[in-house]
Amino acid sequence: MEPLRIGLAQISPVWLHKQATLQKINDKITEAAQDGCKLVVFGEALLPGYPFWLSFTHASSFESSIQKDIHARYMQEAVQIERGDLDLVTDTCRNLGISCYLGIIERPHDRGGHSLYCSLVYINTAGKIGSVHRKLQPTYEERLCWSPGDGNGLQVHDLGEFRVGGLNCWENWMPLARTSLYAQGENLHIAVWPGSTRNTQDITRFIAKEARSFVASVSGVLTKNDIPKDFPHYDAVMKQSPDVLADGGSCIAGPDGEWVLSPQDSTEDLFVVELDSKQVFRERQNFDASGHYSRPDVTELTVNTRRQKTVTLKPNKFEE
Repeated sequence: MEPLRIGLAQISPVWLHKQATLQKINDKITEAAQDGCKLVVFGEALLPGYPFWLSFTHASSFESSIQKDIHARYMQEAVQIERGDLDLVTDTCRNLGISCYLGIIERPHDRGGHSLYCSLVYINTAGKIGSVHRKLQPTYEERLCWSPGDGNGLQVHDLGEFRVGGLNCWENWMPLARTSLYAQGENLHIAVWPGSTRNTQDITRFIAKEARSFVASVSGVLTKNDIPKDFPHYDAVMKQSPDVLADGGSCIAGPDGEWVLSPQDSTEDLFVVELDSKQVFRERQNFDASGHYSRPDVTELTVNTRRQKTVTLKPNKFEE
């Protein structure tokens, strides 16, 4: 059983600049592949950036010109997969034989193209998009700019000796969402975050002990100085912004709940770790949440994996 070499790319976006951020992501994928990684992971909403402004610009103010202007920019820089916005990344994964989990802000055609979703995209070593998981429930102020997703992306993927799945940020606190992945044989869980050691330091080890799986939490970093000067209402945002918006906290816990890589604070870097699947087998000896320690005759989970959409268009008889 060969170990899996995984890279945790804790970087900052070029905030609300899609193309520049894509290039930065592509460079890290290349670096990870050159370091022998078969998987590289990026934080939640990294492309083109997490909406930190909501917390300090009175985002709930109705008809606010500040909120409308920033949101319009956010939509313009959001990712449309159908248009080929991720082609640079998928081509690099294919050419280098590396897989990737990438947090994006998606503006999908199948929901009309004018609403935003926090999505976690899995790209395999052949450069194919294996799943696009839209965050089931945006957290608190995120609901002011993100739409709720669906169960279509609650999937796992085979990668060497591992079966890998992932969730966005506070979705990782949702027991049934976690269970849907455990029951598909997940033994490497990916948890992506905008960037906060406060979030990753407890839940990463908790999920690892519950799942008896490896858990990789990957975050971004962002400081006040990273806000570009062409950001809408730059002066107002700078005046109200904290010095540190995201402090990282990327880490990995083993199937026994102990640190493989403790939370890494406030630095941009690629953290590389090798994972041995034999450790999963050892810890599953006495507990397997969806296997020998489950009782499907008593409790059973049903997951709706259909991609939600508002309208299904049937062919016009004149177009048949």
